[in-house]
Amino acid sequence: MNNNFVNQNPFPGTPLYTGGNTVPNQEVQQNFPDTQFEQSYIENILRLNRGKQVEIYASYPDSTEWRDRIFKGIIEQSGRDHVILSDPTTGNWYLILMIYINFIKFDERIISSSEFYPNN
Repeated sequence: MNNNFVNQNPFPGTPLYTGGNTVPNQEVQQNFPDTQFEQSYIENILRLNRGKQVEIYASYPDSTEWRDRIFKGIIEQSGRDHVILSDPTTGNWYLILMIYINFIKFDERIISSSEFYPNN
């Protein structure tokens, strides 16, 4: 059995442990006093805008039928890797993976917040 993978880098977001102390990895953030770091990730912005009508422009490069697609609907939920839309005109619901999203068009002001700054 090859155990070379044991000391390889862990998955993003997995904290590293050394001597009982946690060392931050890509998704784990340190809190530095008197310093503000923006954390306005797309899923947080989408959560703040839940209930708004949007158009999501997505591309599926490996598909000939679904190469470029526009999804219209209301933001119901979002997570790190997805957004859920409902389309009240058709009754359809869509789970769209962030990896395929090119951009999102809002017809009204996009809400953003300073709540994504630690120590605020």
